[in-house]
Amino acid sequence: YGDYDESCIFAYAAALVIESYYRYYHLENKKVVALFNEWTLGMGALYIRKKVPAIGTIFITHATSIGRSIAGNNKPLYGYLSGYNGDQMAQELNMEAKHSVEKQAAHHAHCFTTVSDITATECEQLLEKAPDVVTLNGFEHDFVPKGEAYVVKRKAARKALYRVAEALLGYKLPDNALLIGTSGRYEYRNKGLDLFIEALNQTRSHHDLQKEIVAFIMVPGWVKGFRDDLRIKLDERDMFKSAPLPNPVITHDLYEQENDKILQYLSFLQMNNKPEENVKVIFVPCYLDGCDGIFNMSYYDLLIGFDATVFPSYYEPWGYTPLESIAFGIPTITTNLAGFGLWADKALGGTDLKKGVAMIHRTDFNYNEAAAAISKELVELSKMSKGERTEIRKHCLALADEACWSHFIRYYLQAFDIALNKASEEVSN
Repeated sequence: YGDYDESCIFAYAAALVIESYYRYYHLENKKVVALFNEWTLGMGALYIRKKVPAIGTIFITHATSIGRSIAGNNKPLYGYLSGYNGDQMAQELNMEAKHSVEKQAAHHAHCFTTVSDITATECEQLLEKAPDVVTLNGFEHDFVPKGEAYVVKRKAARKALYRVAEALLGYKLPDNALLIGTSGRYEYRNKGLDLFIEALNQTRSHHDLQKEIVAFIMVPGWVKGFRDDLRIKLDERDMFKSAPLPNPVITHDLYEQENDKILQYLSFLQMNNKPEENVKVIFVPCYLDGCDGIFNMSYYDLLIGFDATVFPSYYEPWGYTPLESIAFGIPTITTNLAGFGLWADKALGGTDLKKGVAMIHRTDFNYNEAAAAISKELVELSKMSKGERTEIRKHCLALADEACWSHFIRYYLQAFDIALNKASEEVSN
């Protein structure tokens, strides 16, 4: 419960600052809203609600602690959702403290919101409180390079991805290889990392695959440091003269590497990156902060170099990673269990990778079918011409424009109105 204690203390301290600011500047005649995100700040919402009821309190949950835990423990969340009781599951999963503060904040804040319709349903069942409004997650893409700068950045990213891949593999890759990426927290099932690997496994035996695929799994693990042998290889003038590296599937060393789930599954499937394989997988188990020792480039600086991304999540209340992908003009594959996937499907009137987003249908029980659907999308991508992929990039950017905060801020304004009106009524009474 260390994370619970620290979160509650931080939330309490933040609430004290808000209260102090409110009283010091005599804001009684102003319209003031305090917004608290996630169960980690729930205690702050409860404090302000009790001590300064004139401040409109908003509590936003970006997931439910119990829903995420149910999914992460390999239980069927969606098909059996109506049968779950949040309090009972909190006890079973040893999550009572987190669930309790989350539930109380949802019930007692002036306005309760969440980030997608799929999570709204989850909240209603597990927290026994329907959100007052759904506040979709927006994105500001003003830092995404445009015009010639985009071309330069993309070339630099592809050069870096190719160089690391070739140094690790020990042989040259074809110039037209498809670079596919996935990223996120290391939640093996929730983020669909297992499904992504299975889809790649199915793709390598697909007779219609037209181009070689190099897939990068950029997910921080229990990293020890960069591989010295890979770093030395990258510094060589001719990387292919020296002997190939052992274990050519990972860029950094891990603690207890033999227990890593991604590496275990790759080994089980015998995805060893042999030269004759048409699908290669490279695990990058570190934060791409620009100083990881191998790429030394930020995540965004590498993202721009991919041909497509895949985020086949099982549990994803919103999903910033696919939104970031299309903001950089990179088409993405997501699922109907991600809030972003559902939004994109509605915005596009049905998704298709040619429109920038493909939404794969996932359930609790269709693992193999979902993997096959992802594989099919990758095979279709391999058949597309350079001109077709350029056209897709335009669709990506157009859809990303619709997800800017300038469009989504209206949902927050609704939440502000609800919170202020309820606070005003409470003070008046």
